Amino acid sequence: MSTRLGGVSAAPFDTLNLRPPGLRGDAVDAPEAVAENQRRFAAALGATPVWLDQVHGADVVRLTRADLQPGRPHPRADAAISTEPGIGCAVLVADCLPVLLCDRAGRAVGAAHAGWRGLAGGVVEHTLAALCEAAGCAPDEVIAWLGACIGPRQFEVGADVLEAFGADSASPDPVRFVYRPRPDGAPRWLANLPQLARDRLAAAGVKAISGGAWCTVEQPSRFFSFRRERVTGRQAAAIALRG
Repeated sequence: MSTRLGGVSAAPFDTLNLRPPGLRGDAVDAPEAVAENQRRFAAALGATPVWLDQVHGADVVRLTRADLQPGRPHPRADAAISTEPGIGCAVLVADCLPVLLCDRAGRAVGAAHAGWRGLAGGVVEHTLAALCEAAGCAPDEVIAWLGACIGPRQFEVGADVLEAFGADSASPDPVRFVYRPRPDGAPRWLANLPQLARDRLAAAGVKAISGGAWCTVEQPSRFFSFRRERVTGRQAAAIALRG
C-alpha cells in the first residue's frame, strides 16, 4: 500500500496522488504528475496496476492482459481478482478500507474497496468467492490483509450504518460501534470499519487476517483523507502475482 509520500504532485494532492484524472469526483490533479506517480507505484509493485472506476458497490471483475491495453476504459467495479502474473489488482482509497487477498498456493490475488456501503453490500464476500473459484481453493486457504482507512476514533456514522450491519442502535457491540453524543442531540456512533471487515472475512471462512491498524484521518503527513481534507489525493493498495 502506498502513502501520500514519494510523488511529484503539488498541494492539495501532495505528493503521491494515484487517482487517474479521467475518473469522476472531486478536483483533478495534473495528468502528467499522476502519470509519474503511477509509474513509480508500478515500479515498486513490480506489476502494472489496473485502476477501477469505483462506485461503492460490490461488483468484482477478473482482470486479464487485455485490461492492460492502452486506452481501455477503467472497469466499473469495486474489486478485482487475477490469475495472471504481472497484473496488479488495485483499489484507490482516501478513508475507505482496502482489502487484499491471495491464496496460499499463489494461484490468484484480489483487492477490494470496502467502504461501509460496499462492505455491507458484500464486496468482501464476493471478492473472496471469485478468488476461491479462480484458484480452486477454500476460504480457509486464503490470506487477507487490511490496509489503512478511517479509524475507530474518527469514523462517525448514523443509525443507517448500524442498520446496514444488523446492529441494535439501543445496545450495539462496543467493539464495533461506540455511542457518541452530540450537542445537537443527533444520535451518532463511532464505527470500527476494520473490525467489521474482519467479522465478514471470518464469517466467510478466512482464518489468516492481518493489518487494519492505521488511521488515514489521524496521520495527515502519511495518508490522504477525504473526510479530513475533502479536496485531496488517493493512495492505493495493490497485489499481484509475480511472473
